[in-house]
Amino acid sequence: MSLLAATAAEPGLQLIVGGSGSAPVKLFLLLTALSFATAVLVSITSFTRIVIVLSFLRQAMGTPQLPPNPVLIGLALAISFFVMAPTAERVYSEALGPYLEDRMEGPDAFERASAPVREFLLRQTRENDLRLFYDLSSTARPARGEEIPLSVAIPAFMVSELTTAFRMGLFLYVPLLLVDLLVAAILMSMGMMMVPPTLISLPLKVGIFLLADGWHLVVGSLARSFG
Repeated sequence: MSLLAATAAEPGLQLIVGGSGSAPVKLFLLLTALSFATAVLVSITSFTRIVIVLSFLRQAMGTPQLPPNPVLIGLALAISFFVMAPTAERVYSEALGPYLEDRMEGPDAFERASAPVREFLLRQTRENDLRLFYDLSSTARPARGEEIPLSVAIPAFMVSELTTAFRMGLFLYVPLLLVDLLVAAILMSMGMMMVPPTLISLPLKVGIFLLADGWHLVVGSLARSFG
């Protein structure tokens, strides 16, 4: 009986994760970070500019359903991963890797990870947008860029990205719009008012886009715009 009692008092299962008591905490923090993946993707990466420009291109071509949304978002993600790869590698080597290996505490890892992210954000942010959020917060701007807090850098970056994306979208839209106007004017001059202009302009725009190797030019311009 005493043997059974002693056996029952012993734990039946012990779970050891990574040999460290901090492993469950790190796992929880990583899962929490993943839940904010969408917000991070939109707010501090190149995804916003890329997906807006591609959406402008789709509308300008007159094919609002082609490419389909999953294809468009997949292409935007692929380009974003390519553009953000150097920054992501720095974040992992300087902060995330040492933190997962218990060589760095959480606050220090966050501060080290913020440095390459902040550098990327400020490189793409217009001076006017950065000044706007310092004026709104009524705080003095630091002399050095690495002292600018993310609470200012992120919204300024997003406003700059929207401005840049709409400007690039306009440059794509206007030439294709001129094709629509030209086709409509020709049909009017020929007295063919009953023929929808899009019936002629759509294959014409697609042909011009393919002859110019449009996807190569658009994707290349998007990637180089972050250089």
